[in-house]
Amino acid sequence: MREIVIGGAQMGPIQKADSRAAVVGRMIALLDQAKDAGCDLVVFPELALTTFFPRWYMADQAEVDRWFETQMPNADTQPLFDRARAHDIAISFGFAEKTPEGRYFNTSILTDRTGNIVGKYRKVHLPGHSEFDTERAFQHLEKRYFEPGDLGFPVWHNMDAVMGMCICNDRRWPEVYRVMGLQGVELIMLGYNTPSVNSQMGSEGLEQRLYHSDLSMTSGAYQNSAWVVGVAKAGDEDGHPLMGGSIIVDPNGFVVARAQTEGDELITHACDMDLCNFGKTTIFDFARHRRVEHYTRITSQTGVEVPD
Repeated sequence: MREIVIGGAQMGPIQKADSRAAVVGRMIALLDQAKDAGCDLVVFPELALTTFFPRWYMADQAEVDRWFETQMPNADTQPLFDRARAHDIAISFGFAEKTPEGRYFNTSILTDRTGNIVGKYRKVHLPGHSEFDTERAFQHLEKRYFEPGDLGFPVWHNMDAVMGMCICNDRRWPEVYRVMGLQGVELIMLGYNTPSVNSQMGSEGLEQRLYHSDLSMTSGAYQNSAWVVGVAKAGDEDGHPLMGGSIIVDPNGFVVARAQTEGDELITHACDMDLCNFGKTTIFDFARHRRVEHYTRITSQTGVEVPD
């Protein structure tokens, strides 16, 4: 048995005026809870240090830059790394990254239990739009403020398991899980900031949005025989509600832990990485069963091409 006790550290809303130090204090409080619960690894949400700023249209680049981190760890986040190291807990969390070359990414990192960063992922599937849209109930400007990730979907050996990451909208794309599955991934960590309502279709209710979130993660887990930990930032951020629904999913696609609130909340489960083995050696034994000669359309085509 290769058991990792995993905590999903859902976070409640972060308001526009909240400081990094205050947010990191909340993350440390969740980390302390995780220590008491015996966690080995804690997963925090996408953009865990700030409000979901892509909902605001900003023309001034200096105003945009205030939401981005130029190094990690930094003075504000070092206390989080220090507490994780002291607790012997690995962590994963998302933030807005500005590189030394002046590039902008929606990023997530993974550490080992000594606080060293061992993995970095940059969000590939950016939803939304790039210019102010008068037809939307609210803006979703990820395409304005971020570039698509340039690192692909790597995996890393950490804590005697094969781990990967993705972020928010990535969870809706089956290719994401499969690319990591083809690298033997056993644990996929993903954070999200998902509005409770669709800015383009107000009739799509919360129940449907939570169902689609669950469906994406449970199917990805099952079809790749991997654990999936999906963690939300939730609640009302300056009048804009984000949905919760953080879950831990086993390699058979069953939800084994689920958040009950839209606030700061820790969910936990003792995850045996060896539970991935059965699916990976039977129905999803890719080496025996995949037929790549019939899949070329997946990587050679983007939009739909209807036959004549």
